[in-house]
Amino acid sequence: MDDRVLLTGASGRVGRAILEGIGDRYEWRLLDREPPTEDADHEFVVADVTDEDAIRDAVAGVDAVIHLAGDPRPEAPWDSVLRNNIDGTRTILEAAVDEGVEKFAFASSNHAVGHYETERKPDLYRTDDDFHLDGTELPRPGNLYGVSKATGETLGRFYHDEHDLSFVAVRIGNLTEGHPPIDYERGQAMWLSHRDCAHLFDCCLNASYGYEIVYGISDNDRKYYSLERAREVLGYDPQDNSAEHDE
Repeated sequence: MDDRVLLTGASGRVGRAILEGIGDRYEWRLLDREPPTEDADHEFVVADVTDEDAIRDAVAGVDAVIHLAGDPRPEAPWDSVLRNNIDGTRTILEAAVDEGVEKFAFASSNHAVGHYETERKPDLYRTDDDFHLDGTELPRPGNLYGVSKATGETLGRFYHDEHDLSFVAVRIGNLTEGHPPIDYERGQAMWLSHRDCAHLFDCCLNASYGYEIVYGISDNDRKYYSLERAREVLGYDPQDNSAEHDE
């Protein structure tokens, strides 16, 4: 693909991990609702994702969008997830279609399928359990934040079917800097390293796909999210494993 990419929510944890890993590979346009706290290495747009005029200006001329922006709190109230996560995602998608953007990578979340864990924990966090989610299952959100992420996935399905936009939703697990939480089984099962996070979104920018839902975790010994679709469709090749840090 060409190398002009809009990254929304660029100042957040996922945005920082992406830029740390592949910041020199693309011509980035960064967007966040707050100005950067230090000098930015790339073009930076301060805008709210629900500001349609500002978003259209931000999307103009880019080839791909990585959409991370929104309220990231699992306990976020409905009025916030509706405005920031659902309306904001629709605003970005509408602008992307109008501007002829080629690819759209959406940061979904493990919270979109949180209630699959309810009756199976803690066994599904362990290596001897064979239960896996692979992206073909229906959402089962664990909170209103998860509802907003499942809605974002459905919006992507609509814009793909209606406008042929290439759309991939990445259900991100537990992104932490450095080693995973050693004493937390669930955190180890869904750990995503910074290195693998950057690589996965790099794959989203370069692979050919129509509409996909994949899981964003490292290649952990403990995992209940399947990586097969991410490997097969995107060429994802994670290098890290939470078990290597297990004490």
